[in-house]
Amino acid sequence: MTYRDDNFYIRQVLQGNSAAYANLVERHKDIVFSVIKKIIHDRLEAEELAQDVFISAYKSLSQFEGKSKFSTWLYRIAYNAAISKTRKPKKIFVSIDDPFIETQFISQVSEQSENHDLEKQIDTLYKIMEKLPPEENLLLDLFYKKDLRVEEISEITGLTISNVKVKLHRIRKRIYLEFKKLFENEYAK
Repeated sequence: MTYRDDNFYIRQVLQGNSAAYANLVERHKDIVFSVIKKIIHDRLEAEELAQDVFISAYKSLSQFEGKSKFSTWLYRIAYNAAISKTRKPKKIFVSIDDPFIETQFISQVSEQSENHDLEKQIDTLYKIMEKLPPEENLLLDLFYKKDLRVEEISEITGLTISNVKVKLHRIRKRIYLEFKKLFENEYAK
C-alpha cells in the first residue's frame, strides 16, 4: 500500500472521513509505542497509553496547526502522556552549550575503548544505558537512533533547545565517566 503524506490524511479526517485516520495510526504506531516504552517499561501499560495517545490526537486533530510536522506533534503528545504517568518533581537545569566537550567526549571514549573488542564495548554501553533514567534513555534514542535534530526533540519533549543540549551533554559525560570507571576496574584486575 502506498501512503500519501500525513497532511492528506489529516485533511480527509477533518472533512469527515474518519477511516483515513487508520493510515496515520499505521504509519506512526511503532515510534509512538517506542517513545512511550522508553519511559514506561511495562509493555502492556505502554500499549494502552499508545492507544490513548492516538485517541487523544484524533480528538485534537482540529487543533493541529501544521507549524511542525504531524509526527513531531504526535510524538510530543506521546512523550507528555508517558511523562505524566511517571511525573516527578521537575529539576531546573542551567543552560550551557559547549561543543568542545562533546568532541572531547567522543575522542576520550574512543581512546578508552580502543583496546577492547567491539562486542565488549557495546555490551558495556548497554549495561550503562540500562542504569539511565527513562527520560534520559529516550533523549539518547531520539537523538542517536531516530536521528532527530535537537530542535525536533525540543518540540517533542517541551524542553528548551538549550535544555536538550545540556541534558545530552550531561548524559554523554555520565556515560563516559562510567565507561572509564568500568575499564579502569578491568585494568586493575
